[in-house]
Amino acid sequence: MTRVPDGQALQSRAAGTALAVETGAERDLRDLFGQSPAVFASLVGPAHMVEAANPTFFAAIGGSERVRTGLPLGELMPELAEQGYLTLLDRVYRSGRPHNGRDVRVLLGTGSSAREAFFDFTYEPRTDAGGNVIGVRVVGVETTQIKHAQRLTAEHRALLEQIARQAPIEQVLEGMARVIEDLDPGEILVSVLLADADGRHLRHGAAPSLPDFYNRAIDGIATGEGVGSCGTAAHRRETVIVSDIATDPFWDDFRDLADAAGVAACWSTPILGRDGSLLGTFAMYHRSPRAPQDFDLALARVFAGTAALAIERHQAEQARLAAEAKEEAARRDLAFLLEASTALSARLDHSQTLQRLAAVCVPTLAPLCAVDIVEAGQVRRIAAAARTEDQRDVLASHRPVYDADDDAAARVLASGLSEVARRPPTGPGPWQSLGVTGYLCIPLLDRGRAFATLTLLSTGKHSLDGRTVALAEELARRAAPAALNARQYTQRVTLARDLQAGLLLPQVPALPGAEIAVHYHPAGEGLDIGGDLYDVFPLGDGTWTFMLGDVCGRGAIAATTTALVRHTARAVAPLLPGPDAVVNAINKALLDRPASHGTGFVTLVYGRLTPADGGGLDLALVRAGHTLPLLVDGQRAVRTVDVHGSLLGITPDLDLTSRHLHLQPSESLLLYTDGITEARGTSNDQFGEERLADALRGLGDRYTAQDAIDAVTEAVRAFTGGNDIDDDQAALVLTATPAISRTTTA
Repeated sequence: MTRVPDGQALQSRAAGTALAVETGAERDLRDLFGQSPAVFASLVGPAHMVEAANPTFFAAIGGSERVRTGLPLGELMPELAEQGYLTLLDRVYRSGRPHNGRDVRVLLGTGSSAREAFFDFTYEPRTDAGGNVIGVRVVGVETTQIKHAQRLTAEHRALLEQIARQAPIEQVLEGMARVIEDLDPGEILVSVLLADADGRHLRHGAAPSLPDFYNRAIDGIATGEGVGSCGTAAHRRETVIVSDIATDPFWDDFRDLADAAGVAACWSTPILGRDGSLLGTFAMYHRSPRAPQDFDLALARVFAGTAALAIERHQAEQARLAAEAKEEAARRDLAFLLEASTALSARLDHSQTLQRLAAVCVPTLAPLCAVDIVEAGQVRRIAAAARTEDQRDVLASHRPVYDADDDAAARVLASGLSEVARRPPTGPGPWQSLGVTGYLCIPLLDRGRAFATLTLLSTGKHSLDGRTVALAEELARRAAPAALNARQYTQRVTLARDLQAGLLLPQVPALPGAEIAVHYHPAGEGLDIGGDLYDVFPLGDGTWTFMLGDVCGRGAIAATTTALVRHTARAVAPLLPGPDAVVNAINKALLDRPASHGTGFVTLVYGRLTPADGGGLDLALVRAGHTLPLLVDGQRAVRTVDVHGSLLGITPDLDLTSRHLHLQPSESLLLYTDGITEARGTSNDQFGEERLADALRGLGDRYTAQDAIDAVTEAVRAFTGGNDIDDDQAALVLTATPAISRTTTA
């Protein structure tokens, strides 16, 4: 127990009432700082022989081995000579003047048993009745505890500043351990263990003086009753004192380990959060068996609280960083999905959509990716992506087996459920050559049924974690409707083009004495059937029929009307005498069509041509509301063929005028739809008739019908800047030749 002088004891008794109600924190501070004991020794003679001393003096200088009087102080404490304290005694003895020292550092003992101590002391001369100096009286108070407390306070403040600056938790804990170990170098060894989130295991936090093998061995120990000092303290949520590891049952499983580490006692204090949760343990090991004093327990509680503050601050910072990382990852994932969705919907082509799906997955989601679809009861690999072309080619060459139980794609197609594994897929495949270590296979669903699979393959250290699985499944969910829409669009475009091709000439026939060239370009990407039409066919007597027209509207209704005009013309032309009669028959057919087949009007140029005996072509034509034909003579002069005629499909009484022309060799007739003249340029103005005539005037001396078509289309393309057109475009050129004509196609 701590001894105090009588005056101090009196003061303590006077404060008894206050001490009785002091808080736990105040009691810890009192135990930590304590009250320093006074030392007294009476020395006599020039050799400074110890005549008398109180027990505190002997305790301070080294305990029972030095409890002796009648010996010179230099013999009792030889270490004082080297430190100059005997010289000070000599000076006081000779001069008769006292000497005072404050916070004087003294090394007590020698060798490994030496300890550092601090004292406030006075050397006073002792005199006899005659005033002669007969010795020296030593009175002092040991301030070692106060010095340690001051140092601990400064170090503790520094630790708190480190925590406030959010210094790394390892640095804070190791600094804290070293502060305490410096109190008794070589004897105290501090360890801090950190609890897992579930509180079931303890992990290494800091232990700068314990052997590495020991730290590795206890890293991850369970919390539980009897699991050493730390595991038990963590389990009980209270301090556990083991004064002698060699005999304590808590250490049965760790006794050999402790012996190898050279530790004999362990006091462990749980580190608890403000909410009572387990954060870890704070342990003080000792080289020899030892029980703690009040000072030790207070020290442990104070620094366990400091460790709790550091750990909670660290956990809060880690939680903040994790939240920021999660938020950033979520932003990246959303950006990836938006970019991928844009890429998937960029082109309405089924194959390209699925190829883009594979491409966006590498390398963001996995090093390798494949997309397989079901077609006609078979599985076909439609897309593959990899970091290198060689890997992509190898992956693209593999084809899953639709009905194989050991094929991942087949199982996913059958179940409609995703499949993930940290191993190569079962069944045959280039898994070894590609270095595959895991896979994720996701179905692309159409009303609950899988029509394709997206397979991600990991290689090397890459792994398919939960985030990747969730992101890939969301991507597949978005890709499925995009692929289905693209497939439907592709099917509709194919159908429209097939139907449109059926309504047009597969190729322009060869005409005697004439060249024919045509141009046909529907607006858009060909999804809707255009309303422009043209046709050239023989009547059987050397006469040929030609026509070019424009049906109001687009799509299936326009296609119906287009077919009606062409087929009516082909049916009645051999039976009727002239172009006007044929056009009247077409008009009647339009007026007689059911309302469900359309009610739009039609513009048309219809004519007949016959090779002339002396060369050239004789033409008779009718214009029904269509754009005026253009005639190009031998000198490339361009003029309109003005012929009157009303629209078809509006009224039964047509006002038509038949016009007869003769084309000399190298003269041409151009028929065109308003999609050409009304094409808009970059400044939104129309191409117009004048620019069309200029394109024809620029033809060379020996141009062909195809040259005329090319001149017109190039001029329109240059004018529009290559932009998509808003209306269908069609043109037909008839060029008279002196000899048998050549057939050309646009």
